[in-house]
Amino acid sequence: FSPQTVTENFAGVIHGLNASHLTDLAIQRSKRMILDTLGVGLLGTSTSVFHKVIQYSKIYSSDVSSTVWGRSDFRLPPLYAAFVNGVAVHSMDFDDTWHPATHPSGAVLPVLIAASEVLPQKQKLSGLDLLLAFNVGIEVQGRLMRFSKEASNIPKRFHPPAVVGTMGSAAAAAKLLALDQFKCKEALAIAASYAGAPMANAATQTKPLHIGNAARHGLEAACLASLGLQGNKQILDMESGLGAFYTDYTPQILPTLQSYSWLLDQQDVAIKRFPAHLGTHWVADAVSSLRKHLVQGEDSVPISRIKQIVVKVPDVRYVNSPFPEPSHSFQFAACTALLDGSISVQSFSDQSISRPVLKELLSKTKLEHPSDNKPSFENLYCEVNITLQDGNVFSERCDTFYGHWRKPLSTEDLKKKFHSNASSVLSLEAAEGIVETVDNLEKVEDCSVLSAFLRGAQLTKILSKIRLP
Repeated sequence: FSPQTVTENFAGVIHGLNASHLTDLAIQRSKRMILDTLGVGLLGTSTSVFHKVIQYSKIYSSDVSSTVWGRSDFRLPPLYAAFVNGVAVHSMDFDDTWHPATHPSGAVLPVLIAASEVLPQKQKLSGLDLLLAFNVGIEVQGRLMRFSKEASNIPKRFHPPAVVGTMGSAAAAAKLLALDQFKCKEALAIAASYAGAPMANAATQTKPLHIGNAARHGLEAACLASLGLQGNKQILDMESGLGAFYTDYTPQILPTLQSYSWLLDQQDVAIKRFPAHLGTHWVADAVSSLRKHLVQGEDSVPISRIKQIVVKVPDVRYVNSPFPEPSHSFQFAACTALLDGSISVQSFSDQSISRPVLKELLSKTKLEHPSDNKPSFENLYCEVNITLQDGNVFSERCDTFYGHWRKPLSTEDLKKKFHSNASSVLSLEAAEGIVETVDNLEKVEDCSVLSAFLRGAQLTKILSKIRLP
């Protein structure tokens, strides 16, 4: 097979990659991503948008079904299990973020877990099979994002997970279903016709559907390709193909299989400490540092002494919300971090949002957009200045927040985040079963054990399925 087009090349690489190509670093980083994604997905099952898509998906029935995360009372057909679990992952904007900007895991992992449950017994997948398919899905997204320089900035037109996430989902599903290279090519072509969602729906309840749809449509594309459905054979090469989403689309050939280098080896992902737009994490860390100048020990913030708060961030319109949609508001992040010293899931409760002291601080806050502060998750910074009534000014700047790929969460903090999220839905025993399984995923013989834990099965009932050497 001698690739003549970028599309053929991608199909060949998707088909040709195998477990021996995985590196220890890619495995370790992807296992962190998997654990984090499961945790935020479980927490997301409590959101109203998740309940809405559950009601919608229940109208479909099927002879085969897959687990809905955190639910033991019902199951859904694989396509809709992937859909609702994908929605759960992004329902609070708590999932991982890569650069160029996209949320990579939520479009891929729900597909693999849903599909792994319905394969015939003789095709049961190991944990290593799941890791390989997951990494293929992540890799395809990262490579496609690098076909456009404008993708390096926070997007303005299309939400990236709805574009590259759909393609990555299709690639992961094609790998999981063991499609040949020609059907891998068709899966990419079909997926491209499902891709795309406008950024206008950022900071709305519709945004999580972008991830859910990417998961569902990628799986559907791979299934249709397996049945022989055909699409354009040069979908990744053409300006009217995937290039339709980018004004500066420049497709490139992938490395050869003999010397393949994973993007995940070269760059980690950002894992969030609280559920909000990634840009707000720079704000939170800058303000938390600045707060130490104003507050001693357990004292509260001297709000009456504060004259003005200036937050210097890039010009990102949908995260500029003076009286805010909390998860997409630089101002909310600044004022909440100043009041409380940190931001958590509880910061977004109605009780916290409606505090009069928060509203008072918000009225004193304004944004500035320095010309050198570009809207790129790789290069942006946040500087916060607080002017007091007596004229004193305090200032702090954050160039890299804790959780960014340059400053990754510790394993201990990642597991704390997972347990905090998962405990809202699962027993401690089931949550610990997920941690143990992901920790040893490359050694697990049957990866469907994850689904049992995700629906709340007890550890003692399924330990026999985790056969480790």
